[in-house]
Amino acid sequence: MSEVILEVNNLKKYFPITKGFLRKKVGEVKAVDDVSFFIREGETLGIVGESGCGKSTLGRTILRLYEPTEGQVTFRGTDVINASKDQMKELRKQMQIVFQDPYSSLNPRMTVYRIVSEALLEHGIYKKGKELEDYVLDVMERCGLAKYHMNRYPHEFSGGQRQRIGIARALALKPSFIVADEPVSALDVSIQSQIINLFNDLREDYNISYMFISHDLSVVRYISHRVGVMYLGSMVELAEKNELFDNAKHPYTQALLSAVPEPDPRNKRSRIILEGDLPSPANPPSGCKFHTRCRYAKDICKEQAPEFRDLGGNHFVACHFAK
Repeated sequence: MSEVILEVNNLKKYFPITKGFLRKKVGEVKAVDDVSFFIREGETLGIVGESGCGKSTLGRTILRLYEPTEGQVTFRGTDVINASKDQMKELRKQMQIVFQDPYSSLNPRMTVYRIVSEALLEHGIYKKGKELEDYVLDVMERCGLAKYHMNRYPHEFSGGQRQRIGIARALALKPSFIVADEPVSALDVSIQSQIINLFNDLREDYNISYMFISHDLSVVRYISHRVGVMYLGSMVELAEKNELFDNAKHPYTQALLSAVPEPDPRNKRSRIILEGDLPSPANPPSGCKFHTRCRYAKDICKEQAPEFRDLGGNHFVACHFAK
């Protein structure tokens, strides 16, 4: 078993809801609500769930792009939440992010060379010169970009090439952990496969750990070692990839998996249709958050939030009746 490099315990991120001229707080959006998990060295943890369930907010809170409301994040023994400004600058070298939108995450006024080299200069790893140029070119080529791309601007590239630039920017600091925030959702299917294979190659070559956020279950099944399922800001199931896809325990996970298209029309899969609308994270249901849409819900589900417990074999489920 590899070493655990990232540990998240009871993490919460609430956004205040304000009203009036004085911006008085009248409520809060519970975007991430009491989430716990860990990631091992060289492992890819897939995070899936409906749009608005808190996947991206979770990734950004772990990196402290959002300041957490409560909880603990430990990276290689360092307390990320209480780290000083200088400590965070050191941690940034090891913890990077690839953003979802390759169109808006790159500065349109900077060349590819400046985009990839910016962090290297900021952290004082290299000074301007031949050595920096050689290193940037090496990183770019590793990500499938050519030397003649160095002095071009983002608008001159396709979506897949722009995402490669974003990956090169994250990879330049030689991080050991990368949050990949839906990195292929804006790309064509043929380009998606190239980017996913690039992520896999980089993990094998550099032993990088990923938190791979996506709503595409087929992509997550291909790239992940373990998969976590989020619903309304909370983790409802977490297990090894094959265990989760073949033996899902939570009713919400079962409903998600039933919606995955089946390539062979002879293999008919019964669809599980969830009734009702997704509740608001500003006013989540009492007890189990899923009870308003769950076909198995009982009175205890409305009154008591289920514990996120291990059913055995590191298969965690937040459901009163899961066995």
